[in-house]
Amino acid sequence: MGRVLVTRPLTEGGTDPLVEAGHEIVISPSALPKPELVSMAPEFDGIVSHLTDRVDAAVLGAGKGGMLRVVANAAVGYDNIDVGRANELGITVCNTPGVLDDTTADLAFLLILAATRQSTEAERDLREGRWKGWGFGDHLARDVHGMTLGLVGFGRIGRAVAQRAVGFDMDVIHTTRHDTGLHGYVPTLSELLERSDIVSLHVPLTESTRHLIGAAELAVMKPTAVLVNTARGPVIDEDALVDALEAGRLYAAGLDVFEGEPSVNPRLLSAPRITLLPHIGSATIGTRTRMARLACQGVADVLAGRTPPNAVTSS
Repeated sequence: MGRVLVTRPLTEGGTDPLVEAGHEIVISPSALPKPELVSMAPEFDGIVSHLTDRVDAAVLGAGKGGMLRVVANAAVGYDNIDVGRANELGITVCNTPGVLDDTTADLAFLLILAATRQSTEAERDLREGRWKGWGFGDHLARDVHGMTLGLVGFGRIGRAVAQRAVGFDMDVIHTTRHDTGLHGYVPTLSELLERSDIVSLHVPLTESTRHLIGAAELAVMKPTAVLVNTARGPVIDEDALVDALEAGRLYAAGLDVFEGEPSVNPRLLSAPRITLLPHIGSATIGTRTRMARLACQGVADVLAGRTPPNAVTSS
């Protein structure tokens, strides 16, 4: 049987596939500093990592010098892993697609509602004693129902958000690198931004999507528009976003992810009309447990000589 390092505690039952396969499991009680992860990698056949672990060439090279055969990320994204180098070394990389789609879509729609209706600022007024009672012109915000929702990226999560938008009688459009052939497809990001009342981002983080939404893109959006991000923080140029909010060139924003997380750009914290959440897109007990089990099953499959269905085939 193999030895498997779990870089952070998982939800109860998350390691069951490894336990059932008889593997030795070592669970780090907290995040491992990079040097420690490098030094430990050669001692394990598999690693179950988290999106905050930088599994780069140094970690993979050290691991290949020992026993390492597989790294499974307990997340759908895997931009924290050098997949190209892993492929070169013959180390399998796995992720957790499919199991968090609906939960993340729920959270995206929560941000759509909260940012558009400005519920965060209204609640703050209530909690801090500024609310003096109902007023006809108080806390006026914008409607969600009947608006045009633009989805940047139309994978599983984007499509799940589109399904939720149907209940709000929204006109849903989407853009992707390739024509989906589906109703609502628009060929360019610029056209989608120009037409949308609410824009929700659902793309992976790659070099081509880093700062995909910057000053130029924000400039073509309606000043009444709302921008929501549950993908990866660096997809948005955060300073450009704050500039647009402060100047009134964008109505509102809702973010669950941040470029330097867990550090958050202090300009975001003081920006007007913005709802901020601490990366909780998949944070339900059921979903996180399914994510953990899928990642652990991927490790178990590789160590048993099987190719897991959740293996990442390219970077």
